[in-house]
Amino acid sequence: MPGEVIRVDDPDRVVDVLCDAFRDYPVMRFVLGPARSDYDAALRTLVGLFVMSRALRGEHLFGVMGEGGLEAAAIVSRPGAPMPPSLAALREEVWAKLGAEAHGRYEAFAAACTPFQPTKPHLHLNMIGVRKRVRRTGRARLLLDHVHALSRADPSSEGVSLTTEHPDNVLLDEHVGYVVTGHAVVSPELETWSLYRPD
Repeated sequence: MPGEVIRVDDPDRVVDVLCDAFRDYPVMRFVLGPARSDYDAALRTLVGLFVMSRALRGEHLFGVMGEGGLEAAAIVSRPGAPMPPSLAALREEVWAKLGAEAHGRYEAFAAACTPFQPTKPHLHLNMIGVRKRVRRTGRARLLLDHVHALSRADPSSEGVSLTTEHPDNVLLDEHVGYVVTGHAVVSPELETWSLYRPD
């Protein structure tokens, strides 16, 4: 049985989980490119940027512990939060390391998602992932329920948004109350769906 959801103060532990969970995820493969010889190192750099974007803003990093340590994790943001100088510097460093082509592909993905973001104040579920060895054990649902509770407890949030790049996930998200707000084809190998769940 999965444990309780906890706050995680060590971003590296969250990066470990999300790298395992998202290793073959369409966005990662798209942004980093199909024939990258340093794929695993580049993946850690990219996921590290996503996690540190939350950590440096003091936003939500949490997860579920198990016998093997941290087994699931999620990161949540508040769209429109200001960017601290330390994050601006990290972004510059990461994209210099990953290269202009990867940065351009990421910007294309972000631009495809932006028109479908809710105009109401809300929380955004940036990433949610479970280690491959413990998938389908209820950990993702624990994390989702926690995100929904965070939004309900926040007087400045009216719901939760997310994106997914797997069509099967759309049905799962709809099952827990999300509604598709947009769909875009970013490239022949990448589609994205934006969803929103009001509180």
